Amino acid sequence: MALQISSCRPKSTLFSLLLCLPLLLLISSSVADLSFNFYAGSCPGAELIVRNTVRSASSSDPSVLGKLLRLIFHDCFVQGCDGSVLIRGNDTERSDPGNASLGGFAVIESIKNVLEIFCPGTVSCADILVLAARDAVEALGGPVVPLPTGRRDGTVSIAANVRPNIIDTDFTVDKMINIFSSKGLSIQDLVVLSGAHTIGAAHCNTFNSRFKLDPKGNLELIDSSLDNSYAQTLMNKCSSSLDPTTTVVENDPETSSTFDNQYYKNLLAHKGLFQTDSVLMEDDRTRKIVEILANDQESFFERWTESFMKMSVIGVRVGEEGEIRRSCSAVN
Repeated sequence: MALQISSCRPKSTLFSLLLCLPLLLLISSSVADLSFNFYAGSCPGAELIVRNTVRSASSSDPSVLGKLLRLIFHDCFVQGCDGSVLIRGNDTERSDPGNASLGGFAVIESIKNVLEIFCPGTVSCADILVLAARDAVEALGGPVVPLPTGRRDGTVSIAANVRPNIIDTDFTVDKMINIFSSKGLSIQDLVVLSGAHTIGAAHCNTFNSRFKLDPKGNLELIDSSLDNSYAQTLMNKCSSSLDPTTTVVENDPETSSTFDNQYYKNLLAHKGLFQTDSVLMEDDRTRKIVEILANDQESFFERWTESFMKMSVIGVRVGEEGEIRRSCSAVN
């Protein structure tokens, strides 16, 4: 049964933290080593520095917010939330083709540089990553998610670990459920966290399998689950004359710059960009949740708070595990 946290929202900081503690204790035993305001004594301005840097970066490049949110998925689903996706080098997670289109690294490194000035060797890159993703959602009008901190940074990053652990855009519902289940996440978490596609953008090559080239070299729809007018818009944007690895399309064709429940309304209208979006409407287990979230944004925000928090504590390193990196792109 899904955990209920209908009251676990930031009505006031202390109130929300107290209500969220029981949830965290149920999620994972390792959470006992995390705490809210973990840096209150060692680096009291840490979360404010993260928030301000994210806001500043987004003022010059609004697209960075979607990139920061995407980063946490690619970090936490591979070896847990340990910042290993940030490490540069041959055969690291970051070098894998499945992570080639990730962005936002410069913002994370910028945050780390500032924190190293004020609180050297104190704030982990793993914490920076989850806080930056949280703040990206807030900056676009989404809920403020109270998060515990105290994660440690991983020291291992292997490219071969990426593909078996991340969702590909042509996965079936069953494949996605299997991966989410292996991370301790439920079917509800799958549908709720898919709502991250209410912001951000994608390259044409991530969904062009839904089309084919006709004899004249024009794109032709082969996926009947897509709305015809929306499909035509996508085909126009991703015409064969353009590079599918660089041409970008917004995930949400209606309100791409706002974190809201429009993603689920798009699914009801058969306007899911990826195959993994559309298949949520083809399975009773997921469709029912889509319908609820499409009709109730407050419910989406409440469930997002729960699911995002659960994702943020997957496989965390705590205590003496791992390290606190001096640079997020390299182990010490």
